[in-house]
Amino acid sequence: MDVATKNICFFNSCKAWGGGEKWHYDIAVRLKNKNYNITLITNKNSELFHKTVSSNIPTISIKISNFSFLNPFKILKISRLFKKHSINTVILNLPSDLKAAGLSAKIAGVNKIIYRRGSAIPVKNSFLNRLLFRKIVTEIIVNSNETKRTLLVNNPNMIDENKIKLVYNGIDLKKYDRTTSKIYKRTNNEIILGSAGRLSKQKGQKYLIDIAKKLKSKNINFKILIAGEGELNNELRSYAKKLKVENEVVFLGFVENIKSFMNSIDIFLLTSLWEGFGYVIVEAMACNKPVVAFNVSSNPEIITDNETGFLINNFDIDKFTDKIELLINNKELREKFGNKARTIVEKRFEIENTVKRIEQIVN
Repeated sequence: MDVATKNICFFNSCKAWGGGEKWHYDIAVRLKNKNYNITLITNKNSELFHKTVSSNIPTISIKISNFSFLNPFKILKISRLFKKHSINTVILNLPSDLKAAGLSAKIAGVNKIIYRRGSAIPVKNSFLNRLLFRKIVTEIIVNSNETKRTLLVNNPNMIDENKIKLVYNGIDLKKYDRTTSKIYKRTNNEIILGSAGRLSKQKGQKYLIDIAKKLKSKNINFKILIAGEGELNNELRSYAKKLKVENEVVFLGFVENIKSFMNSIDIFLLTSLWEGFGYVIVEAMACNKPVVAFNVSSNPEIITDNETGFLINNFDIDKFTDKIELLINNKELREKFGNKARTIVEKRFEIENTVKRIEQIVN
């Protein structure tokens, strides 16, 4: 089947904008530019809906809940949509999408039913999941070896490992490099540390505030910029005040242009407890920034310890702080790590490499 007759549907019902939605949008746009016939199905109240419509991608609105697969009318509606648009490949996002649209795609006779998994969280070995992964899904795209591991950890016989395809997230370096602006102005030769992510337990920003206290006790001239919004916003701000580092820790809220954030910092910090794929690490490395992060999940797949940054074992805040201090005091080392980081991004994480892998899977 050639590109002209390849009708691909990206099915992503998530209302919020996150890594999965960015991936679906980026890949859909690029495949459309390569003359694939692309349709996207999403929630009409989502950012993804507005972005795809503005990019002239045929976009259909639909609401999916975790129990939509139990609604035969919903299943038949989605199945008819697949048939109407002659879809021969569907790429699914949420577990709820997999259950409802996966079953609909099977009924519609869709050839390739692909589940894209971006979370390094184990899957329950339930009857429904055994049905989906054995009889419905033809392939699974994972964004890291860690995500693959968590898929299989409780289910060695539920999922055929040969179905799983590793595709790292990619970054559009040409577009990324066009931004030269900064969102924060350095004062008094301070060192700028930065972290970006949803303000949540998973992202571990409380550790950043603990680190700020330790750095302040060493009389280091620094600021920690935290980009992001989330449910822990008020709690984290209160914690910074409690530890008397509210002047050293700057909460920026949501940052639209992440490159302008990376341009403003010297060292990137990631205190996440787990990550499916730390895309923000790649964004920092693409901006020639060394990274200090915990040695968890997929982080070692992106960061090369002692070459592009430091990986800290056992959530050890003292060692984390020591490595930051080492980089603060050694500009030459920061530049060495940062330059090596950029080289790795160019070789492994450029978005065209991602698109090529997707093309291999859908064709």
